[in-house]
Amino acid sequence: MTDARETFASRLGGLMTIVGVSIGLGHVWRFPYMVGKFGGAAFVLFYTLVSVVIGVPALMTEFALGRHTRRGPVGAFERGGLPLGKYVGWFLFFVVTAATGYYSAVIGWVLYYAIGQLAVVAHVPFDAAAILPPPHGFVARSFVLQLICTAVVILACAVIIIRGVRQGIELVSIVVLPAMTLVTIVVMVRTLTLPGAMEGVRWYLLEFRFADLTANVMAAAIGHAIFALSLGGTFMVVYGSYLHANEKLANPAWWTVFGDTGSSLIAGLAVIPAVFAFHLEPASGPGLIFTTLPKVFAAMPAGWLWGCLFFVSLFGAGYLSDIGAVEVLVAGLTDNTRITRARAVWVMSAACFVLALPPMLNNAIFVPWDLTFGSGMQTLGSLLAVITVAWCMNRSAALAELFGAGERPVPMWVFYWIRYGIPVVILGVGIYWLLTEVFRIFHGV
Repeated sequence: MTDARETFASRLGGLMTIVGVSIGLGHVWRFPYMVGKFGGAAFVLFYTLVSVVIGVPALMTEFALGRHTRRGPVGAFERGGLPLGKYVGWFLFFVVTAATGYYSAVIGWVLYYAIGQLAVVAHVPFDAAAILPPPHGFVARSFVLQLICTAVVILACAVIIIRGVRQGIELVSIVVLPAMTLVTIVVMVRTLTLPGAMEGVRWYLLEFRFADLTANVMAAAIGHAIFALSLGGTFMVVYGSYLHANEKLANPAWWTVFGDTGSSLIAGLAVIPAVFAFHLEPASGPGLIFTTLPKVFAAMPAGWLWGCLFFVSLFGAGYLSDIGAVEVLVAGLTDNTRITRARAVWVMSAACFVLALPPMLNNAIFVPWDLTFGSGMQTLGSLLAVITVAWCMNRSAALAELFGAGERPVPMWVFYWIRYGIPVVILGVGIYWLLTEVFRIFHGV
């Protein structure tokens, strides 16, 4: 299990790469509409707590699985001792391929909206919403626009990934992540200066009531934390395999949670106060960014500039996480076949493009595709990764990977929390989601 494998060039570069892959569209696109849907401050506070209590040890676990086996999910579960681990790995490989397809399509939407903001400057008629898939049926214009933009996104990912970890992924993360963060902060500051924005800030962060912390809110917060941190037995397993042997796993785990959660909170401050300032509806769902924020930017002085900056920032966030997704797939092929890295990049890019086609048709396909290959399968993969490390790996090897690089021994209760607590929580959320969202039992509790 000591196969030669490329590692990060530096700790800073490794941290920025891992944080970059976890900071995706889930923060700027998904987090604000989840906050709106689930009632503001109660969701935000519980999500932040869960990101620390579950996110840090779960990230350490996935890093440990990847570093111990020096493999991505295809190979890591088998080497980790999980029964039928080889088949589990290939199953998660397919899940990531399907998820990367529709995720690349969404990034294509963002790219088109950014172009739309530039068109405002040139006074060119431009309907950015034309790229969005219809609720039902088939619209040729939407489908063709999505084809073009998705192809551009996947090609942009391939150009970076083909250069490898150090000269490709790590390098672009060091450049894009700080720029993306700076732009989001600038938009946040502009949003907070709008008349009436403080009402949104109070609702978003300060108006906490225990009565609002319902079972639905808690389950949604836990599920979103898993989604947002890119847990799922795939991304973080691959990036764990690139960590140096003497790296203390708690460090990248804590920094990932800090960067990930901080980015979510900043994104919320960039969106929610503006929604209140313009008397819009915070619970408008996934379309909060794409259908309401262009109206917000249009009503601002120099709105085209703020809109362009915002969507460019959103594109950067999605782009880094999309690179991470394709890297999972490339590592799966190069680890387990004789295919060269370059060929693996083009093969998996083509596969992602093909699997992007079905959800492009309409939202009746897109939404269940997202729930299945995004939220549902990602939670299952995270559960399997925790079980593999805590139950299937040799106990001393697991402890050595998780805690061995520290100067002081980590309390054993942390290992027991990983072994018993996290699986129970993830299973509980999964069962609750099935009962409420699939079987419609206890819905609205």
